[in-house]
Amino acid sequence: MNPLAPLDPLSRHADATLTEQLSGRFAERIRQRLLAPGSRLPSVRDCARRHGVSAYTVVAAYDQLLAQGLVEARKQRGFFVREQHPRDAGRAAAAAAPAAADPVARPRAPLSAIALVRSMFQPPGARPMPGLGTLPSEWLDLPMLSTALRRVSSGAQLAALALQYGEPAGDLRLRRALSQRLVDFGVKAAPEQIVTSFGATHALDIVTRSLTHAGDTVLVDEPGWSVEFARLAALGLRVLPVPRGEDGPDLAVMERLIEAQKPHERPRLYITVSVLHNPTGATLALGHAHRLLKLAQAHGLHIVEDDTYAHLAPPHLPRLAALDALERTIYISGFSKILVPNWRVGYLAAPPGLVDRFVDTKLLGSLTTTSLTEQALAHCLEQGLLRRHAERVMARLDAARARSVQLAEAAGCRFAATPRGLFGWVDTGVDTERLSQVMLDGGWLLAPGSIFHATPRPSTLMRINFATTQDAQFWQALQRARDTPGMATPRNPGFSAPAR
Repeated sequence: MNPLAPLDPLSRHADATLTEQLSGRFAERIRQRLLAPGSRLPSVRDCARRHGVSAYTVVAAYDQLLAQGLVEARKQRGFFVREQHPRDAGRAAAAAAPAAADPVARPRAPLSAIALVRSMFQPPGARPMPGLGTLPSEWLDLPMLSTALRRVSSGAQLAALALQYGEPAGDLRLRRALSQRLVDFGVKAAPEQIVTSFGATHALDIVTRSLTHAGDTVLVDEPGWSVEFARLAALGLRVLPVPRGEDGPDLAVMERLIEAQKPHERPRLYITVSVLHNPTGATLALGHAHRLLKLAQAHGLHIVEDDTYAHLAPPHLPRLAALDALERTIYISGFSKILVPNWRVGYLAAPPGLVDRFVDTKLLGSLTTTSLTEQALAHCLEQGLLRRHAERVMARLDAARARSVQLAEAAGCRFAATPRGLFGWVDTGVDTERLSQVMLDGGWLLAPGSIFHATPRPSTLMRINFATTQDAQFWQALQRARDTPGMATPRNPGFSAPAR
């Protein structure tokens, strides 16, 4: 069953009543954590109109969810998803046994970071989704990877790679290839300064676990990557969001945030995406980068530069790690965005004095290095295969971006940031959290703007993937959903691009 398929209408001829079918849909979404704790269920009137049932049926369905302990009623505000605790599981499962078998249950719109991650697990052949963060499968080069794996696993070489743990810092052949690759970005890092990881997210985790403790403060971009906010919160870190604009972070706000903390509580890290920022697509301006490095030096701040989208951007764009020669900057990147999502190889390049600490943290979490995939990646880098593949993808993405912009503007949307890279930051004019709920009923997954803030807030913005928004039917469905009666229009944060 495709969880993102359009919802079938409630059936008046099914074995289950309309009330049971409706409560079952919501119950399944809540249990899958695709409807975040604290999220508000649609109003009784909106839900009744959307599903073609009476208000009485909706109230009865919500009452069933109350009885299962899945939601709570707040006087004069509506019904909200409860935070689930282990003690609730047995009661909820027993109360919902008939509803859990509902064959038409589907996931909820991605209203939280973990929901956005779960939404990535689509079945093969599923139609492209506007809210996803990956390239379409048909854009990727599986034959290149297959050939590389065969090359490095032939004969006795396989035994050397598979029958023992890999090098703690990562395969030396790959680290040498990465050292050469970084020269393209102006970053000088010896192989001894590079540590490989299971993807860029793992590299971010290695750095934060090594340099911070629970209760420490970390600066982040806002809007920013929702999964990163959730990861930092799970480590017990206090997040201070810095407004992100077209040229980079608001440095005046950043300095005020730093100086407002007690000396022993001042932030240790600033985590940022300098090139093709997620979700806005913005790139750090050179002058802004120099001022940011001066501020970091003055306040003893390490900058973690996440360059996940390096292969989708021109190499000449400014990298902080190049400007300060890896003195205060820790550079992170990976390959899942350009190769395949499940090819989990990432790396970090760091000041020499931090490398051993990072290797120790890596070993505590993963014990070893996947030498087979790392050598296959080294082969792709050494032979220029990855470079040529990336050039093809960038050309295809340029064409897709132009078409997506045209379709979005024809649908009455505008871009709140200049369209660049993989993602577009689109202003729909309506509450995108509510819009995402309506669109998911039609089988379209959105990434509403609320989840790109450290503290979710109503927003008319959404992030789209230029590679997966080529279908005119999506934009037509969005226009219809946006015109749904009662669609709220919240006040937006002030990130905006120059008039186009």
